[in-house]
Order: sequence, then structure tokens, then C-alpha cells
Amino acid sequence: MSDNNSNVFAHFYQQFSQRFDSVALTTAEGHSMTFADLDRESARLSAFLQSLGCEGGARVSVQVEKSPQALCLYLACLRAGLVFHPLNTGYKSSELSYFLSNAEPSVVVCDSGDLAMMQSLCVENNVPHLLTLNGDGAGSLTEQAAGCEPDYGIAHKEADELASLLYSSGTTGVPKGIMLSHGNLLSNGQSLVKFWGVSDRDVLLHALPIFHVHGLFVALSCVFLSGASMRWLKGFDLQQALTELPRSTVMMGVPTYYTRLLSSAEFGADHCQNMRLFISGSAPLLEETFNDFETLTGQRILERYGMTETGMNTSNPLNGVRKAGTVGPALPGVEVRVVDEAGNILEQGEIGNLQVRGANVFKGYWKMPDKTAEDFTADGFFNTGDKASIDADHYVAIVGRAKDMVITGGLNVYPKEIELIVDELPGVKESAVIGVAHPDFGEGVVAVVVAKPGETPHEADIIAALKEQISGFKVPKRVIVRAELPRNTMGKVQKNVLREENKALFA
Repeated sequence: MSDNNSNVFAHFYQQFSQRFDSVALTTAEGHSMTFADLDRESARLSAFLQSLGCEGGARVSVQVEKSPQALCLYLACLRAGLVFHPLNTGYKSSELSYFLSNAEPSVVVCDSGDLAMMQSLCVENNVPHLLTLNGDGAGSLTEQAAGCEPDYGIAHKEADELASLLYSSGTTGVPKGIMLSHGNLLSNGQSLVKFWGVSDRDVLLHALPIFHVHGLFVALSCVFLSGASMRWLKGFDLQQALTELPRSTVMMGVPTYYTRLLSSAEFGADHCQNMRLFISGSAPLLEETFNDFETLTGQRILERYGMTETGMNTSNPLNGVRKAGTVGPALPGVEVRVVDEAGNILEQGEIGNLQVRGANVFKGYWKMPDKTAEDFTADGFFNTGDKASIDADHYVAIVGRAKDMVITGGLNVYPKEIELIVDELPGVKESAVIGVAHPDFGEGVVAVVVAKPGETPHEADIIAALKEQISGFKVPKRVIVRAELPRNTMGKVQKNVLREENKALFA
């Protein structure tokens, strides 16, 4: 079925059809779904979405809690040829308004607790259909779809046709829609299955969110392209993870998951007897964490590197040296290089701008052809915005990020977006948002503010005000009041100085 169909679901179905009676996932509560269940429920939701008039290429915007039914909704969009648009569950009304106006979805699916807010946004943005789906699987989506006969068809898609739309803000605070094609997802997934040796004998501990590339595309593609199964957790709960690890063979996580395991007096080598692979990504893994984990468990964490625009680019090897502090060589079919500001390729060990090229790299930015052209070179390499070096063994080390992006708990935070809001708060003259090393989240968001003359803004008031306006993961964990911001001779704020001054803030 998938030989001439690049729809990534057609390739998932090859594995589904070989093991319909096998368990595909088991929740922490002990509820299971077989591959036949996933096929039937995704087919039913596919039929329902099409009955609403959704045709190929229509966007389906989804802001719901992680659940098996939410997973079936993702699969339904793929098989129907619709464009899946996942939204972070922490996004607030002001953030969602932009996404809906820009993506122009035909359907929005949200938690019933957000229905009133989302109804207003859908009216404002002319969205024709609004449905609900809760964390327990209940909601108008599943209720209305229950009467539909499953449509087991799989839409034919070319490799360059759009499968998903995700948004990633830039330093200007204007979100960019990242267009990921069926070919992007398929090529990256197939490469990872082979490179990491994923098979139908594996059981993946899946504790990641499914609104993010890591949990949605990396983890699920590896499972569904190999026929592996999953222990399905709604999020990373330490006690649940300790219970499920002995039943698993592979874990994918952000560095925070590993620091939390190490902080537990219960965790040890006994939990890892059946584990063959621990993978870390979405944020830098500290060498200390890498070394402490190996000392305690005998397992060397495999660190890899990717981004929303590209999926996975590099990985430490399954068999071979896993170097702490590096993200390994380029994956098969992916090219990486480090260049200077003029675009000249640098020698090994030199630090410069990391660029990547391959079938995994996205199509471009939604409705932003000029920005797309700006971020690609004439010979087709994508400018990642990361600073890196490549050693003699071709291992890549990410040494910093252009644009001062903060990664906290594996999620991206763009300082400019927060600064624009902080600067409007009472008593604040100006602000600078930075990331500071944090023992749990990798980086903690910190706002450094300068008060207006005669004013005394308080940390608690600023944090409380921000909690009302932006997602929780973006809210600064600390607010520091400073007489003035350090600037260079050109007047640019020296965030490196602020990071150095506050480096021990969370120590």
C-alpha cells in the first residue's frame, strides 16, 4: 500500500497490518490499545473529519491533553491527508489568537475547560468547526464520531505535501509556521529506526508531550515504523517512570527527566535491567548528568540533536563511542557543516554557524517566503542559528545559540516575546530575559528589569502578571531588579554579562 504513497500513515499501516492483535500501547492505569484499535479509531475519526467537509491540506488545530484518543486524532489527520497543527497546552488566549488567524484551520479541537475561550477565538478567526477532547478521551469529538463508520482509506500524498504545521517564535516575537512534509517525517523516522536499532521487540517509555517534535514525530515514528509498543504516560511522573522502566527497553527524554531520576533515592541499576537504550534531546545534556547516570546505572545516555525545522540531524552512535558534551555525527542522509559569517566552511574544531541539509529539512515557513529564502543558502543548506564545532571524528558539539533562545525543560522560550510583555508592566522601564543554568530544567528563565524613576516593581507582582498572559513554562522563575542593563559600545544589551552575573542563581 505504501510503495507509491508517501503518506507517512501508509508506512505506519504496513506495521499495523502485520500485528493487529498485538498491544500498541498501555497506559499507566493499565488500559491497552492494540494496533487494530489504533487503525479502527483513527479510521473513524478520519471519516468524521471528512464528513465536516475537511479536504486534503485543511488544517486541524489541536490543543488537548495527551491521551490515546489524541494520538488517534493525529493518525486520523495523516490518513485523511489533513494537516495536523498541535498546540502547546500551556498557550493562552493572546498566543492562540495569532496561531488560529495565521494557520486558518478548518477545525479546532480543545479541552472542554477551554471551550468558552476557544469559542470566542474561533468566531474571531472564522473557524467553522470547534470540538472538544479531554484527557480521559471524552468530548464532542469522540461523541460525534462514535456514529461514523470507519473510513479505512489512506489519502495518497507526494513526499513534498504538507503533513504538519508547527510554530516556532523568532527573536522578533513573531511566530513562524514550520511546514513539515510527509517526506520529512518519513525519511527522518526511517533513518532513526535503523540508526537506533528500533524493532518490534522494543517497548518505548513514552512520557513526552505530543505537541512537540520529540514526542510526536521522533518517538511515534520510531514506534510505528518498527512495530514497537509503548508504555504511555500522560507526562513524566517520577514514581510512574520508576514503575514502568523495568517493563521498557527504550526511553526518550529531555535532560530534566534524567536529573529527576538521579535525584531519586529509589532509582538504580535494577530499574534498567531490561533497558537497552536511553536517549536524550531537546536541550543540552550536562556532562555531569551523563557521567552520574553511567556511574549509577552502567548506561551511557545517547544524546542527539534536532530542531522543529529539521527533525533529527545528528546522533551519538548506538554501537560505538558516545561522547559526553557532543550530539554525535550527522545521521545517514543528512549533511552538516560549520561556516563563518561569510559562509566559508571552517576547519575541524573551529566554532561557527551550524548548517544542515537533507530530506529531513522542512519545506519552509508558512506564508513567509522571504524568511524562508533568508534562512536557506544558495546550495540548499538550512541555517540552524546554532553555534557549533565538528571534531576529527565528525562529532558535533553545540556550543551556543544565536538569537539567545532559552530551552527550559526541553521547551523553547524566545526572550523577545517575554520582554515585550514585561516592558509594559507597571513600574518597568525595560527588561532583558535570559536563561540561567538550572539543576532540574536545564535552564531557568530569568527576567532582569530596570525600574522607572521613583518606581519599585516587585518580583512577585511581575511573575503573577505574566502568569495571566503567557504559558507557564515561559514565566520567569526569578525576576532581578537592576539599576541599568549592561550595554556594549553599540548600545546592545550584553546578555552574556547578565548570564555570568546570575550563573549561580539556581545553584
